[in-house]
Amino acid sequence: MTFVFIRPNESQDQLLKRFRKKVVKSGILSTVRRKRWFISKSELRRVEKKKAIRRIKRRQMTRMGE
Repeated sequence: MTFVFIRPNESQDQLLKRFRKKVVKSGILSTVRRKRWFISKSELRRVEKKKAIRRIKRRQMTRMGE
């Protein structure tokens, strides 16, 4: 649970901005999106492997541009 308390002389916009940053940093939204549907372990392994391959390719591309 993420809490944000208003500081003295703080506007509602600043408070909302701080709250959004805390939510993003805590990873709540990504967890909710990930757990929205059930994914079997084999499917999860396949997705993670695909992500790793994509990440490796991206790193190689950035090194070629150096």
